[in-house]
Amino acid sequence: MAKGAPSVYSIAAHRGFADALAAGLLPRYRDDELGLARLTLILPSSRAIRAVTEAFVRISGGGLLLPRMVAAGDLDLDEALGPLLDPLGDGAGIPPAVDPTFRWLKLAELIREEEGAAAPQGAALLRLARQYAQVIDRLLVEDIGPEELLQDRVIEIVGDLADHWKASTRRFARIHVKWLDVLLARGEVDAAGRRNRLFEHAAERWKAQPPVHAVVAAGVTSAAPALARLLRTIADLPDGAVVLPDLDLSMERDVWSELGRAGVGDGPTDPPFAPGDAVTHPQYHLKLLLNRMGIAREEVHPWHRAGMGKGPPARSHAISALFLPPQASKGWAILPADKRRLSGVSIMQAATPEEEAQAVALLVRRALAEPEKRVAVVTPDRGLARRIVAHLGRWNIAADDSAGRPLSQTAAGRVVLQLAEVIAQDAAPVALMALLGHPLVSAGDARNRWLRNVRLLEAEMRGPRTVAGLAGYADAAAKIGSARPEFAEWWQFVSDLIAPALEAPDDLPLADRLDQIAQLAEALCGEGVWAREDGRALSAFIEDLRLQARDVGTVLAPDDLVAVLRDAMEDVSVRPPYGGHPRVSIYGLLESRMNRADLVICAGLNEGTWPAAPSPDPVLPPPVLRALGVPGADFRIGLSAHDLAAAMGAPEVVLSRAARDLSGPAIPSRFLLRAQALLGDGLLPDYTDTHTVALARALDDAEPAPPYPQPRPMPDAEQRKVRISATALDRLRSDPYQFYAQQILRLRKLDALDAEPTAQWQGTLAHAILERWHNEEGTLDELAAQELEAMGAHPLVRTLWRPRLLAALEWVRQTLEADDEREVVAVEARGDWTRRGITIHGRVDRIDRMADGSLAIVDYKTGKPPSGSEVANGYALQLGTLGLIARESEFRTEGSSVRGIAETFEYWSLGRNEKSETGFGYIETPILTGRKRSGVLPEEFLPTTLAYLDQAIDAWILGSEPFTAKLNPDQPGYTDYDQLMRLSEWMGRSAGEAGA
Repeated sequence: MAKGAPSVYSIAAHRGFADALAAGLLPRYRDDELGLARLTLILPSSRAIRAVTEAFVRISGGGLLLPRMVAAGDLDLDEALGPLLDPLGDGAGIPPAVDPTFRWLKLAELIREEEGAAAPQGAALLRLARQYAQVIDRLLVEDIGPEELLQDRVIEIVGDLADHWKASTRRFARIHVKWLDVLLARGEVDAAGRRNRLFEHAAERWKAQPPVHAVVAAGVTSAAPALARLLRTIADLPDGAVVLPDLDLSMERDVWSELGRAGVGDGPTDPPFAPGDAVTHPQYHLKLLLNRMGIAREEVHPWHRAGMGKGPPARSHAISALFLPPQASKGWAILPADKRRLSGVSIMQAATPEEEAQAVALLVRRALAEPEKRVAVVTPDRGLARRIVAHLGRWNIAADDSAGRPLSQTAAGRVVLQLAEVIAQDAAPVALMALLGHPLVSAGDARNRWLRNVRLLEAEMRGPRTVAGLAGYADAAAKIGSARPEFAEWWQFVSDLIAPALEAPDDLPLADRLDQIAQLAEALCGEGVWAREDGRALSAFIEDLRLQARDVGTVLAPDDLVAVLRDAMEDVSVRPPYGGHPRVSIYGLLESRMNRADLVICAGLNEGTWPAAPSPDPVLPPPVLRALGVPGADFRIGLSAHDLAAAMGAPEVVLSRAARDLSGPAIPSRFLLRAQALLGDGLLPDYTDTHTVALARALDDAEPAPPYPQPRPMPDAEQRKVRISATALDRLRSDPYQFYAQQILRLRKLDALDAEPTAQWQGTLAHAILERWHNEEGTLDELAAQELEAMGAHPLVRTLWRPRLLAALEWVRQTLEADDEREVVAVEARGDWTRRGITIHGRVDRIDRMADGSLAIVDYKTGKPPSGSEVANGYALQLGTLGLIARESEFRTEGSSVRGIAETFEYWSLGRNEKSETGFGYIETPILTGRKRSGVLPEEFLPTTLAYLDQAIDAWILGSEPFTAKLNPDQPGYTDYDQLMRLSEWMGRSAGEAGA
C-alpha cells in the first residue's frame, strides 16, 4: 500500500554523501539478525557501490552483512552506458540487449549501403557510425523513438535549416529505421532501450506488489524519464526512499524558478527545454529529475545524518551563492562578508601544468603527514593526473588513478597498435623497430640478446629507405649476418613471423586481420601480453571485436586499421589493481561522485578542461534535439558544476589551476572565476595559496650552474696528427671544434630511421648519375630513372624532384657538348698528398683537360656555391686544395691517373637559373676574373690556398692551438656538433665570459 507522501531526501554537499548515507542507513535497518542485508540499495554505478561499501566499513568499525546493492547504470549523458539494472525477478519477456560492438560495426555497414560511393571510407566511416550510436542512445534515454522525428514541430524546424543539416537529419532517420529492422530480425533491443524497459517493469511490479523489504535509491541523478518514474515508485513504497546528492534546499524560491522550465512546458506541445533555461547550473538536472518524478522541492527532506568527512555547514550556503543564476547573482553586490566566506577553501594558481602537478603532490605529501587523514585529487585532466602520480613517486607514495588509462596507452595495447602500424606501413623501419624494441617483446632471460640484435639492425637501417617491405632489410641483414651468425638466425625468425601478415590481401576481413595480430602478439611476447590488467582488457577487447566483426563481415584496409583500433581502445579504460596508498585517491569526475576525503584537491580548473568544452552533436542539429526534448551540449557543464559543488563540501578544499596549458595561455574555469568574484578583492588574498606554489618551484632548484665556457679542447701532439680532407680544411679554419669532433674523436651524426632525403642526399644522387653518365653507362634519362627508382619508399620525393633534376642534368650535357675546347679526363677521382708529414686527401667530382693542356677542377653543387669573399678569407678552400693535390701528386681512377697544373676552378651549380635554356644550372668560379668583385687572382689562388693550409697545419695539427668552438661564428657551417659543444649555453656572451 502506498503511503501518504513520497520519501525523498537530500544530503547536503558538506555532509559527505557516501558516509552520510551509510551513517543514516546503518542504525535504521541494522538489527541483531539480517536487517541490513535485507535492504536493497539502488546506486548509480559500480563505482558508487564501491564508495558506499567502503563507507559502511568505516562507519561500522567491524564486520557486518552489507545490503544488496544494485547498479542502475550511470545514465548521465557524458558517461558511457553502464551496466544494466538487474531485472529484480523475471525479465517479463524483455529481449536481450544487442552487443554495442556489433551495433557500431553494423551501423557502419548500413551507412555504407545507404550512401554508396558518397559514404566516408575506413576510419572516418566507423567514427560516423560511433556518432550515430551515441545519438541513438541519447534519444533512447529520453524515451524518444525515430517516429518522433516526423512530428510537425520537428519537420518545421528541419525545413528552416541549412541543406547539410537537412540531409544529415534525413539520413539519420533512414539509418535508424534500418537499424530497428536489424534489431527486430535478431530479437534484440538497444541496451538503453532495454534498460528503460527494465525500469518500467520494476516500477509496474512494485506498484502492483510492493517488495517485502526496504528499497532505497541513493545518489541517482539521471533525469531519464523511465528512471524518474522508477524513482517515484520507490519513493512511494511503504518502506522505500530516494536519497539525492547535494540538492539545494535553501535556495530561494524565485532563484529556483529562474533555473527555467526543466522539462515542464506550459502546454502539451511545448518542448521540455526552453532557450532561457539555466542548463549550466549545478541544480538544473536535479530540478529536471524532480519535475519528471512529479515531486516538488518542498517535499524533499534533509537527510538526518552526516558523514565522517563532513565539512562546515556554512560552506553549503556559500556554494549555493557561488552558483547562483545570472539574475540572482546581482545579489552579490549586497552580500555580507560572512556569507561570502569559503572557510577551509584555498585557491592555488601555478604557472604550468608541471608546476601545478608538483604543487598538488606537495599538498598530498603534507596531508599524509597527519595520521588517518584522507586525500583525494579530483581532475578530469588525465595527463595532469599522470603527472601528479609521477611526482608522488619521488616520496614512494603509490597513488592509483582510479579513472584508469585508455587501453591504447598501456603496454599491451601498444603492442597491438604497433603491429597494426607495421602491417599498414609495410614494415617501415620506424614502426618495425618500435615493435621489436617494445618492453613486452621477448621479455625474460633472452631479452638482452634480443635487444642486441634489434640495435644492430637499427644502426644499419638508419638513413633513407630504399625498398619497401621486408626486402628493404635484406642487404642490412646480410651484412650483419655475415659477421654474426646468431643475428641471421634471429632475423630469419622475425621475417618469417611477420611476412604472412604483410602479404595478406588488403581486403582481408577485419576478424581475420585481428586473428593475425593476436597470433603475432603472442608469438613475440608470449603469454605476457595477456597478463596483468591491461593484458586482460586487451584480450577481452580483441575477442569481442573480432567476434562481432566476423558476424557483421567488416572489411578494413590496412591503412585504416591503426586509426580504428586506436579510436576503439580510447573507450576502454584500464584501471589499476588495488594496492596504492590507502589514504590517497586520484579520481576523474565520474569516479569522484559519492566519494569523500578530508582534503579534496580540485585540479585542472581551466576552461575547456573543467568544464569541458561543449561539443555540438555532429549528426542531428541542436534545434531538432531541443524540440525532441534532448538536453543540449551545455547540459554537461551543469553536471561538471555539480561535481565541483559536491567536492567543495569536503572539510578542506583546494581549487587549483595552471596559467598555461600545453597549447599556450589558459583561461580560468568559469567556476573558479565565480569563486574569486564571490570572495571579492578584500577576501581573495586570504584564500590564495602562494606558499605551496613557491615551495614547488624551489623544490627542484639547485645552486646556479656556472656559465659553460666556450669549448677549447687541447688534444696531445699524437692525437692531432690526423689526415686532412679537402672539405675538412674549411671546417678546421672556420670551426676547429667541428674538425676535432669529426676527425679526432671520430664522431658522426646518426641518420634518423627512415629519414627523409636531404639536400646532401640529393647531391649524392646527382653525383652518382653524373658519374655513370660520364662513364657512358647510359643516357641521363635512363640513369636518372634507375637511381630514382632505387628510392622506392619515397615516391613523393621522386615525383617532386625528378623534373628539376632532369632539367639540371640536361644543362650539364648541353654545356659540355657546346664546349669543344675541354675534355673530361677524370670523374670522381681520388688523390692524396703528404705535406710536412700530414696527409692531405680529397675526391674531385670532375677534371677537364683544357685546350692549352692545363687542368680544370670542377665541383658539382646542388645549392649555392661559396662566395668569392669566403674563398679569399680562407673558408672555402676545397677547389684550391684539390688543385694542390693535382699539382703535387695525382688523382687516380680505375686504370689511369691525372696530374698537372690546374688553372681553371669552377663550381657547376644545379640550382635554378632563369638565363639557362633548361631553367637550371650555372657556373661560378672563385677566381677574380671579369666583373667579379670578390675572389682571388688566378696567379695567387694556389699560393693563397697553400698558405692557409700551412697556417692550419702549424696551428692545429703540428702546433698547440686549441680547437676553439665557432672560432669564426659568422661563417656558415654544419650544426651536427652544436649540442655537443653546448652552443646555446655560451654563444652570445662576450669573449671574456665565454672563455671563463
